[in-house]
Amino acid sequence: MKKIVLLGDSIRLWGYGTKVPELLGEGYEVYQPEDNCRFAAYTLRMLFDYKAQLEGADVIHFNCGLWDMCDLFGDGPFTPLEVYVEQMVRIAKILKTYAPVVIFAATTPPSPKMWGHDLDRVRAYNAAAMAALEPLGILFDDLFTPVAEDIDRMISEDYLHASPYGVEILANRVADCIKANA
Repeated sequence: MKKIVLLGDSIRLWGYGTKVPELLGEGYEVYQPEDNCRFAAYTLRMLFDYKAQLEGADVIHFNCGLWDMCDLFGDGPFTPLEVYVEQMVRIAKILKTYAPVVIFAATTPPSPKMWGHDLDRVRAYNAAAMAALEPLGILFDDLFTPVAEDIDRMISEDYLHASPYGVEILANRVADCIKANA
């Protein structure tokens, strides 16, 4: 039985995480927190509390970013890019102590109609995180591209989270990535 951990913000919690355990099926035990892992600093902090559930995992698949990249007040994103990358590296190094395979899932693009978010910022954060994580042996699950190719169908009316169609596409992608690397 392969032990799989899914960590992530609401894109996981209310999105692909609702379908991945079923798609993986027998032979996989899936743990994911009932909590929204929110932004990178919160995720980093919660790794201490999740330690017992993380230890001995075969694969840890994680994402965080939408909260970090959001510019609520017009004065810049919640987490500056350099700080985000630093936190992602810290998270990845800790996760590597718990599992031989760690997969970083790119942040999905919000609808251009969503205030406080910017597609170019999401691209830049994803690229910077992956450039820093790849030398650590972290694998990459590109959840950005399939959403960006069809935002109107993939993103719900809240302009941020996956639509039912988007959840299906992302869940299948995540499950396939995990199966290919477990």
